Amino acid sequence: MLQDNKVFAEICSIQLITNASEALREQYKLTDRQYSLGLITLTLDDVGYVAIDEATKTTDVSVIYAQSFYAGSDYASGPLSGEFIGIIAGETPEEVKSGLDSIQQSVQSTFFFEKINNNDNHLIFAQTISSCGTYLAKENGVAPGQALAYLIAPPIEALVGVDAALKAADVEVCQLFSPPTETNFAGAILTGSQSSCDAAVATFRDKVQQMTLNPLYY
Repeated sequence: MLQDNKVFAEICSIQLITNASEALREQYKLTDRQYSLGLITLTLDDVGYVAIDEATKTTDVSVIYAQSFYAGSDYASGPLSGEFIGIIAGETPEEVKSGLDSIQQSVQSTFFFEKINNNDNHLIFAQTISSCGTYLAKENGVAPGQALAYLIAPPIEALVGVDAALKAADVEVCQLFSPPTETNFAGAILTGSQSSCDAAVATFRDKVQQMTLNPLYY
Protein backbone atom coordinates (compact mmCIF):
# COMPACT_ATOMS: atom_id res chain seq x y z
CA MET A 1 0.00 0.00 0.00
CA LEU A 2 1.34 3.41 -0.94
CA GLN A 3 1.94 5.78 1.97
CA ASP A 4 0.10 8.51 0.01
CA ASN A 5 -3.07 6.41 0.03
CA LYS A 6 -3.31 6.49 3.83
CA VAL A 7 -5.68 9.00 5.40
CA PHE A 8 -5.18 9.43 9.14
CA ALA A 9 -7.78 10.94 11.45
CA GLU A 10 -7.19 14.28 13.11
CA ILE A 11 -7.67 14.52 16.86
CA CYS A 12 -9.98 17.42 17.69
CA SER A 13 -9.74 17.32 21.48
CA ILE A 14 -8.42 15.16 24.33
CA GLN A 15 -9.64 15.84 27.86
CA LEU A 16 -8.99 14.25 31.25
CA ILE A 17 -11.49 14.44 34.13
CA THR A 18 -9.43 13.39 37.12
CA ASN A 19 -12.32 12.95 39.56
CA ALA A 20 -15.74 12.75 37.90
CA SER A 21 -18.79 14.04 39.74
CA GLU A 22 -20.95 11.46 41.47
CA ALA A 23 -23.91 12.30 39.23
CA LEU A 24 -21.85 11.77 36.07
CA ARG A 25 -20.45 8.52 37.43
CA GLU A 26 -23.99 7.31 38.10
CA GLN A 27 -25.19 8.27 34.62
CA TYR A 28 -22.38 6.29 33.00
CA LYS A 29 -22.77 3.40 35.45
CA LEU A 30 -19.14 3.44 36.53
CA THR A 31 -17.90 0.84 38.99
CA ASP A 32 -16.96 1.74 42.56
CA ARG A 33 -13.32 1.84 41.49
CA GLN A 34 -13.70 4.07 38.41
CA TYR A 35 -13.24 7.75 39.23
CA SER A 36 -11.38 9.22 36.26
CA LEU A 37 -12.58 9.77 32.70
CA GLY A 38 -10.78 10.37 29.43
CA LEU A 39 -12.59 11.93 26.48
CA ILE A 40 -11.46 12.17 22.88
CA THR A 41 -12.99 13.47 19.65
CA LEU A 42 -11.59 12.93 16.16
CA THR A 43 -12.48 13.27 12.51
CA LEU A 44 -12.87 9.63 11.41
CA ASP A 45 -15.21 7.52 13.50
CA ASP A 46 -14.08 3.99 12.66
CA VAL A 47 -10.51 4.89 13.52
CA GLY A 48 -11.86 5.98 16.89
CA TYR A 49 -13.63 2.70 17.57
CA VAL A 50 -10.57 0.57 16.92
CA ALA A 51 -8.24 2.98 18.74
CA ILE A 52 -10.28 2.95 21.96
CA ASP A 53 -10.44 -0.83 21.75
CA GLU A 54 -6.67 -0.92 21.43
CA ALA A 55 -6.40 1.07 24.67
CA THR A 56 -8.28 -1.67 26.56
CA LYS A 57 -5.55 -4.13 25.54
CA THR A 58 -2.59 -2.03 26.62
CA THR A 59 -3.89 -0.10 29.66
CA ASP A 60 -6.22 -0.67 32.61
CA VAL A 61 -9.21 1.27 31.26
CA SER A 62 -12.74 0.47 30.09
CA VAL A 63 -14.72 2.04 27.28
CA ILE A 64 -17.91 3.48 28.72
CA TYR A 65 -19.18 5.42 25.70
CA ALA A 66 -18.44 5.61 21.99
CA GLN A 67 -20.59 7.21 19.33
CA SER A 68 -20.47 8.62 15.81
CA PHE A 69 -21.92 12.05 15.12
CA TYR A 70 -24.57 12.47 12.44
CA ALA A 71 -23.48 13.43 8.91
CA GLY A 72 -19.76 13.24 9.69
CA SER A 73 -17.00 15.72 10.42
CA ASP A 74 -17.90 18.01 7.50
CA TYR A 75 -21.06 18.93 9.39
CA ALA A 76 -19.70 18.88 12.94
CA SER A 77 -21.41 20.86 15.67
CA GLY A 78 -18.22 22.72 16.48
CA PRO A 79 -14.47 22.81 15.83
CA LEU A 80 -13.77 20.28 18.61
CA SER A 81 -16.43 17.76 17.58
CA GLY A 82 -15.22 15.85 14.53
CA GLU A 83 -17.39 12.80 13.85
CA PHE A 84 -16.65 10.59 16.86
CA ILE A 85 -16.48 10.79 20.63
CA GLY A 86 -15.06 8.12 22.91
CA ILE A 87 -14.99 8.03 26.70
CA ILE A 88 -12.79 5.73 28.75
CA ALA A 89 -12.80 5.23 32.52
CA GLY A 90 -10.20 4.08 35.03
CA GLU A 91 -9.41 4.04 38.70
CA THR A 92 -6.77 6.77 38.62
CA PRO A 93 -5.91 9.75 36.42
CA GLU A 94 -2.60 8.08 35.57
CA GLU A 95 -4.34 4.98 34.21
CA VAL A 96 -6.72 7.06 32.11
CA LYS A 97 -3.89 9.24 30.82
CA SER A 98 -2.09 6.07 29.72
CA GLY A 99 -5.25 5.04 27.90
CA LEU A 100 -5.48 8.41 26.16
CA ASP A 101 -1.82 8.17 25.19
CA SER A 102 -2.50 4.75 23.66
CA ILE A 103 -5.48 6.09 21.71
CA GLN A 104 -3.48 9.05 20.45
CA GLN A 105 -0.67 6.79 19.24
CA SER A 106 -3.11 4.47 17.46
CA VAL A 107 -4.88 7.37 15.75
CA GLN A 108 -1.68 9.02 14.61
CA SER A 109 0.27 5.99 13.42
CA THR A 110 -1.64 2.68 13.38
CA PHE A 111 -5.18 2.94 12.02
CA PHE A 112 -6.22 4.82 8.90
CA PHE A 113 -8.65 5.07 6.01
CA GLU A 114 -7.46 4.52 2.44
CA LYS A 115 -8.11 6.43 -0.76
CA ILE A 116 -10.03 4.40 -3.33
CA ASN A 117 -8.08 4.55 -6.60
CA ASN A 118 -6.15 7.58 -5.31
CA ASN A 119 -9.29 9.69 -4.95
CA ASP A 120 -9.03 12.04 -1.95
CA ASN A 121 -12.83 12.18 -1.65
CA HIS A 122 -13.47 8.44 -1.88
CA LEU A 123 -12.37 6.44 1.18
CA ILE A 124 -12.58 2.99 2.72
CA PHE A 125 -11.57 1.50 6.05
CA ALA A 126 -10.38 -2.08 5.62
CA GLN A 127 -8.23 -3.49 8.40
CA THR A 128 -7.68 -6.72 10.25
CA ILE A 129 -7.86 -6.48 14.03
CA SER A 130 -5.63 -9.42 14.83
CA SER A 131 -6.65 -9.56 18.50
CA CYS A 132 -9.58 -7.47 19.68
CA GLY A 133 -9.81 -5.91 23.13
CA THR A 134 -12.72 -5.91 25.54
CA TYR A 135 -14.68 -3.15 23.79
CA LEU A 136 -14.86 -4.66 20.30
CA ALA A 137 -15.28 -8.12 21.81
CA LYS A 138 -18.42 -7.03 23.67
CA GLU A 139 -19.80 -5.08 20.71
CA ASN A 140 -19.38 -8.03 18.36
CA GLY A 141 -20.26 -10.93 20.64
CA VAL A 142 -16.84 -12.58 20.54
CA ALA A 143 -14.17 -13.36 23.10
CA PRO A 144 -11.33 -10.88 23.69
CA GLY A 145 -8.40 -11.83 21.50
CA GLN A 146 -10.55 -12.91 18.56
CA ALA A 147 -9.55 -11.68 15.10
CA LEU A 148 -11.90 -9.32 13.28
CA ALA A 149 -12.14 -7.91 9.76
CA TYR A 150 -13.38 -4.32 9.99
CA LEU A 151 -14.80 -3.24 6.62
CA ILE A 152 -16.29 0.20 5.91
CA ALA A 153 -16.98 2.10 2.68
CA PRO A 154 -19.64 4.31 1.08
CA PRO A 155 -22.98 2.48 0.84
CA ILE A 156 -23.07 0.61 -2.48
CA GLU A 157 -19.33 -0.02 -2.48
CA ALA A 158 -19.54 -1.47 1.04
CA LEU A 159 -22.35 -3.92 0.31
CA VAL A 160 -20.74 -5.22 -2.88
CA GLY A 161 -17.38 -5.49 -1.09
CA VAL A 162 -18.78 -7.25 1.97
CA ASP A 163 -20.56 -9.79 -0.23
CA ALA A 164 -17.31 -10.54 -2.04
CA ALA A 165 -15.42 -10.88 1.25
CA LEU A 166 -17.96 -13.33 2.65
CA LYS A 167 -17.69 -15.47 -0.47
CA ALA A 168 -13.90 -15.44 -0.53
CA ALA A 169 -13.01 -16.10 3.11
CA ASP A 170 -14.08 -18.41 5.93
CA VAL A 171 -15.60 -15.65 8.06
CA GLU A 172 -18.88 -14.92 9.80
CA VAL A 173 -20.83 -11.68 10.21
CA CYS A 174 -20.69 -10.08 13.65
CA GLN A 175 -22.35 -6.82 12.60
CA LEU A 176 -23.72 -5.56 9.30
CA PHE A 177 -23.95 -1.78 9.06
CA SER A 178 -26.73 -1.23 6.55
CA PRO A 179 -26.78 2.20 4.93
CA PRO A 180 -27.09 4.86 5.95
CA THR A 181 -25.07 4.90 9.14
CA GLU A 182 -24.71 8.14 11.11
CA THR A 183 -21.93 9.16 8.74
CA ASN A 184 -23.70 7.80 5.61
CA PHE A 185 -21.28 4.92 5.16
CA ALA A 186 -21.92 1.17 5.42
CA GLY A 187 -19.99 -2.04 6.01
CA ALA A 188 -19.53 -4.97 8.35
CA ILE A 189 -17.39 -6.50 11.04
CA LEU A 190 -16.55 -10.13 10.30
CA THR A 191 -14.76 -12.74 12.40
CA GLY A 192 -12.68 -15.84 11.76
CA SER A 193 -9.05 -16.83 11.96
CA GLN A 194 -6.52 -14.07 11.41
CA SER A 195 -5.65 -15.47 7.99
CA SER A 196 -9.33 -15.58 7.04
CA CYS A 197 -9.81 -12.01 8.23
CA ASP A 198 -6.76 -10.94 6.22
CA ALA A 199 -8.29 -12.59 3.14
CA ALA A 200 -11.62 -10.87 3.75
CA VAL A 201 -9.94 -7.47 4.08
CA ALA A 202 -7.90 -7.95 0.90
CA THR A 203 -10.95 -9.10 -1.08
CA PHE A 204 -13.07 -6.21 0.20
CA ARG A 205 -10.41 -3.66 -0.75
CA ASP A 206 -9.88 -5.16 -4.21
CA LYS A 207 -13.60 -5.48 -4.98
CA VAL A 208 -14.35 -1.90 -3.98
CA GLN A 209 -11.49 -0.61 -6.11
CA GLN A 210 -12.63 -2.68 -9.09
CA MET A 211 -16.30 -1.73 -8.94
CA THR A 212 -15.62 1.99 -8.62
CA LEU A 213 -13.77 1.89 -11.95
CA ASN A 214 -16.97 0.61 -13.59
CA PRO A 215 -19.87 1.86 -11.44
CA LEU A 216 -22.61 1.34 -14.05
CA TYR A 217 -21.95 -2.38 -14.66
CA TYR A 218 -24.66 -4.92 -13.82
